[in-house]
Amino acid sequence: MQLPSSSLKRSLPLFLLCCSMLVPPAAHAQGHGPEEAEAIEAMENQISRIQEQQLELQKDLMAMRRELAQHRARMHLGHPATTNEVAAREHASSPHGIEGARQLARNSAMPTPTTAAHHLYPGEVPTPTIGEDTPTYAAIVAHRDEDMVNRLADNNVGPHPRETAGAQATGALGDHGVFHVGPVTVILGGYFDTSAVLENRHVASGTFNYWTAMPFPRDANYHQNNFEGSPRYSRFSLMARANIDSHTTVSGFVETDFGAGAETTNPYESNAYVPRLRQAYLSYDDTLEGTHLLIGQAWSLLTPGRAGIVARQESLPETIESSMLAGQTWTRQWQARYVHELLQHRLWFGLSIENPATIYDTTGFDNNNGSVPLPNGGTATIGANGTGLTEFTTNYSDEIAPDVIGKIAWDPAWGHYEAEGIVRFPHDRVFANGTGHNNTAIAGGGGGSAVLPLIPHKLEIHLAGLAGVGIGRYGSVLLPDVTLNAQGKPKPLPDAQATAGIVAHVNPRIDVYGYYGMQRSGRSYFSSGGSAYGYGNPMSSNAGCAIEMSPLACTASIRSVQEFTVGAWWRFLKGRYGTVEVGTQLAYSRLETWKGIGGAPSTSMSQIFFDFRYLPFQ
Repeated sequence: MQLPSSSLKRSLPLFLLCCSMLVPPAAHAQGHGPEEAEAIEAMENQISRIQEQQLELQKDLMAMRRELAQHRARMHLGHPATTNEVAAREHASSPHGIEGARQLARNSAMPTPTTAAHHLYPGEVPTPTIGEDTPTYAAIVAHRDEDMVNRLADNNVGPHPRETAGAQATGALGDHGVFHVGPVTVILGGYFDTSAVLENRHVASGTFNYWTAMPFPRDANYHQNNFEGSPRYSRFSLMARANIDSHTTVSGFVETDFGAGAETTNPYESNAYVPRLRQAYLSYDDTLEGTHLLIGQAWSLLTPGRAGIVARQESLPETIESSMLAGQTWTRQWQARYVHELLQHRLWFGLSIENPATIYDTTGFDNNNGSVPLPNGGTATIGANGTGLTEFTTNYSDEIAPDVIGKIAWDPAWGHYEAEGIVRFPHDRVFANGTGHNNTAIAGGGGGSAVLPLIPHKLEIHLAGLAGVGIGRYGSVLLPDVTLNAQGKPKPLPDAQATAGIVAHVNPRIDVYGYYGMQRSGRSYFSSGGSAYGYGNPMSSNAGCAIEMSPLACTASIRSVQEFTVGAWWRFLKGRYGTVEVGTQLAYSRLETWKGIGGAPSTSMSQIFFDFRYLPFQ
């Protein structure tokens, strides 16, 4: 390998200096007095020190040349060039030389297994070493582009630990699960999972908490314990990624599990849960211009993040329950997202249009597959049951426009901070007195989130919240977005959702966490002809909620749901074969309702979760 011309220019004076040192010292000293001899001796000592420094520099330069050769070999095989690599080259050619590149590698180091680059020769591919703590330039280059962005804008939070339950960056590290098809790099991810829950109420939703179905004392299920286990949340992902140039990439990502149930799914024979689409999108990333585009099904832009606004770096609870946490803001849905970054990956602006889906409350009304008779004799049409390839028992709401979401993210040297807003357009059609007309309401809200690294990479506080009207479906509890007024027009309901948590990474094998989550809804109602309509109507009957098998009504519009939970993960096996971990979680949920005739009933549920998980690519 030839040195760059700039390196030759820097090396030439030192080469001449070394040649001058070949002249015997006595030849220099002849004919001079004692003072001049002392000066010459001092100069020779200085030259000797410079020579020693030159030898150290040559050793460092040879190490860098080997690493550059390894990287070129990887580039030839289709591995991506990253922003860090370009920056490291600039550091290496700067007055700071090799030490600048070393400092960049140290600043960019991730608390994950790295790829060793010791005693390698040009063209030799480094062998990954599990558990090596000393980062190398070659190891830094090996990480994927979104990791590079996060580490360059180091906020002392860093990417989500991939082996934890909340991890969404389910790709491989190093060469685990990575292979190449021509210029395209294919990265496998995911895990094999088996989880179980023991609860003091019978809610037939498995390890997915469906809080709106929590039974009241009137139901026999309220008085029964329940145990259920399943491997249905085993998760698998694939990412295909290719370089357009040294700083621009295009990629596709797909992720699936078995969380869906077909009409024939039952627990009595084959437990045949079917695959479901979690994520499927393509993205374009230009880390030089700071432009990121994404289109397809992914986590909503409203979902809190950990660093920047980057896909697969969402900030999610590390809980076992697949519904995560009451009050957690999230959806996975179709979207078209544009993100721009400034200030060396520290300031981010994002805008997305996302698939709308409005949850209607029709308490007091008759709802026949989206056709709702009104007290004034008219009919409101709020949706229609699925047909063709959509689920025929699900009512799809009428929508006139996508949801519009904006977000700003800031990554200073300490912590990650976000502010976001959303605008929605609930829509229906009313036919009354021989004529029909469409109605569109304006809904939306705003909120924010933060990750505070009390002890960097060891102890974090997570905070998030969203409040507004017509945004209930963006919370885990799935409270309604809108109800209908007397004229059949959509009436958005107030909603607030919030979470707070603390996560301790005790050591590389143990994580401990605790969370509190809450989602609460306002009410909107009217009465006509002696009947109560709408959400939270005080004239609705709750008289039968507290009496087992009561024939009286139990309308009970939910006012709030709260959850308190603690848990831990232990990665008891970790090596080149991947990671095997076990987790447990205790959770307590409480549901409160709006007061009606007979009072404001409440209910609660206690649960203990267990989970075993094998992550072969991590």
